[in-house]
Amino acid sequence: MTRILGHNYIGGRRSATGTVTLQSFDAQTGEALPHAFHQATAQEVDAAAHAAATAYPAYRALSAQRRAHFLESVADELDALDDEFIALVCRETALPAARIQGERKRTSGQMRLFADVLRRGDFYGARIDRALPDRQPLPRPDLRQYRIGLGPVAVFGASNFPLAFSTAGGDTAAALAAGCPVVFKAHSGHMATAERVADAIIRAAEASRMPAGVFNMIYGAGVGEALVKHPAIQAVGFTGSLKGGRALCDMAAARPQPIPVFAEMSSINPVIVLPQALQARADTIARDLAASVVQGCGQFCTNPGLVIGIGSPQFTAFTRQVAQLIGDQPAQTMLNTGTLSSYGKGLQRLLAHPGIEHLAGHPQAGNQAQPQLFKADASLLVNGDEVLQEEVFGPATVFVEVADQAQLSAALHGLHGQLTATIIGETADFAQFNELTPLLEQKVGRILINGYPTGVEVCDSMVHGGPFPATSDARGTSVGTLAIDRFLRPVCFQNYPDSLLPDALKNANPLHIQRLVDGLPSRDRL
Repeated sequence: MTRILGHNYIGGRRSATGTVTLQSFDAQTGEALPHAFHQATAQEVDAAAHAAATAYPAYRALSAQRRAHFLESVADELDALDDEFIALVCRETALPAARIQGERKRTSGQMRLFADVLRRGDFYGARIDRALPDRQPLPRPDLRQYRIGLGPVAVFGASNFPLAFSTAGGDTAAALAAGCPVVFKAHSGHMATAERVADAIIRAAEASRMPAGVFNMIYGAGVGEALVKHPAIQAVGFTGSLKGGRALCDMAAARPQPIPVFAEMSSINPVIVLPQALQARADTIARDLAASVVQGCGQFCTNPGLVIGIGSPQFTAFTRQVAQLIGDQPAQTMLNTGTLSSYGKGLQRLLAHPGIEHLAGHPQAGNQAQPQLFKADASLLVNGDEVLQEEVFGPATVFVEVADQAQLSAALHGLHGQLTATIIGETADFAQFNELTPLLEQKVGRILINGYPTGVEVCDSMVHGGPFPATSDARGTSVGTLAIDRFLRPVCFQNYPDSLLPDALKNANPLHIQRLVDGLPSRDRL
């Protein structure tokens, strides 16, 4: 394996003009790793954004087939990374090798899935309304619409998914598929991992003869603001904290030319356990729920942070059972010391609240996170108390016991926007509580029945988004093929000669894609 340089990636070259360096650490031991990373200077941030802007016209002009080949080349390079790479990611994140191997497969799979989208052609959104010269009282001109990439996209790496939501992750894949060059801001928690993945992308770009500057990467704390405010950047993808996401949204909105920020920020992912389900299979639900709470040390965007049930002897027994299971769970190492510190602060907020009772979990000690279970008074949720709206990122959850079906609805009305909500029930439950689905549709991006949210399939129909504060824009998703929509915009051509139209809109339909022609789907020539 080649030596890690720690230099920024700008326009197909490496750059390290600044004097500030950053360190990478072993997540288990806290030991400094033998790699220094050069924080990008203001001039290097500017150069990276300009490199992406310079690449944009040539990159977006490439055929969808060429871009698809590039994405597949990236996927091949990712799959070819060896065991030494897996060990490096494990060392920087404390995540187990099996998790990293699975995440790498998901990451390369995302690239291939977007390549399929490009070959399929539906991302163009091609619409054609042919001229009606004899229409009365006024003729209709020939109108044709398709979608193009917005321009250079800034992508911020996530802490909890060093591969799937980072350098070559979903935001990067969607932006590149849309025809948008990327400037990636590496996450400080896994900079060596980011370098190895960036190398893979650059190898694929060079082998596929992509424009220099199609992918750029910068290191550093505090460089994100300059990147988001740079006039060349036309959109932002972010996965992280509510505070960080809001800051980026405010920066982007305050620009002379405001740009969209697609930020995935905060979610407590309520799980609703209905009465008949408890009677039928309380033991199974308790085990599966506890396993979901502690999976990956609770460091998933979709970790179940709130469990709601209707008061009954069965729910009381169920609560005790989950408390026992949570109390028996071992401590785990978190991604980094910053994440552990944030988890501790979140636990302190819950412990200090007079309306919340601590049910299970050992005191925090050392550099590992202890799983925790709390119980909150239902009035806190009904009245929208902020302590239950704030995500505690880690292996903790809060139980809420509501009095009846009416208070359950009131509690759900009090929730902010979420990525997911889960209903655990039997057929009789679904008939009795039939108001839940239309209510939850207004609150979340994905509703599950008899499953657990800590697992996000990458496919055409997945939604990993939701109303604020789950995301900054509930109209999109950061997982699944619909994610490409965030980085596209429509363009309409009126009375254009056929020879000047993009291929997606020409009469002969040379791309052989499905189009909406005069209101009807068609693959035919015109």
